[in-house]
Amino acid sequence: MIDWQDLLHFASLARSGSLSAAARELGVDHATVGRRIAALERALDLRLIDRRPRTSPLTADGRAIAELVVGMEENVEAIRRYSKSAVAGLSAAVKISAPPSIAAHLIAPKAVGFRAEHPDITLTIAGVTRRAALDHGEADIAVRMTRPEESDLLVRRIGVMRFGLYATPEIAKTPEEDWVFIGYDAALEHLTQQTWLRSLLAGRPIVFRAGDVFGQLEAGRAGLGVVALPAFLGDGDAALARLPTAIPSPTRDLWLVTYPDLRRSPAIRAVMEFVSETIGRSCPLRDADESA
Repeated sequence: MIDWQDLLHFASLARSGSLSAAARELGVDHATVGRRIAALERALDLRLIDRRPRTSPLTADGRAIAELVVGMEENVEAIRRYSKSAVAGLSAAVKISAPPSIAAHLIAPKAVGFRAEHPDITLTIAGVTRRAALDHGEADIAVRMTRPEESDLLVRRIGVMRFGLYATPEIAKTPEEDWVFIGYDAALEHLTQQTWLRSLLAGRPIVFRAGDVFGQLEAGRAGLGVVALPAFLGDGDAALARLPTAIPSPTRDLWLVTYPDLRRSPAIRAVMEFVSETIGRSCPLRDADESA
């Protein structure tokens, strides 16, 4: 008999290319991945990977098995989605994936109200910068900042993230030519808000960098410099003042995605409406200035 868990570990290795990457994806140690794949090789009487110091490339047999496993994974995930959607009531556990700032500052604080209305639904919220793989069960519902290209997903535009330039009131009173800035680290130079920030520098320095918006927020609140933030973070922070900018701030559309078959579940529909309404209030599709 072939153990499905052995196949699952092998599929992760085939996708990621190494034992350590597969271990991170599955939340186990790399030795566990190695043991599972060795057990699968014994069950099949085939060598599936070449064991090298830093990589584990697939053999020809391994590549063939990997193609077959992909179809099995898709079927297993479809079964999981069907079973969740077939539940008639509002008792369920629902996983949401969203950008960290949205998960922590918009969705999580409103969870108490959702809990009061739906006590039998357990929410799990993951604030992640990477795109959660809905087809591998990493989330039931995801909030994304780019429109998904997968044709089999249900996609709804639910909000617009706007940005602003912020600093402490003390810095805001200083001459603009004396401002220094807070930004993302070099690995995130491509982000929309970072590109906008660079366009505002005019020779002035970035004196502090952080890999996430929370580090930048705290540095800005401490008075280290001027920082570009999502408007729902900066406008609501009493320690910060919004600064005028010569170049209009950028926007990012926010998309809610799930699989159509999951939407049959009353619990999934309730969570989708909760997320849509919560984000829509803080990141409305139309700005107040645009509506005036």
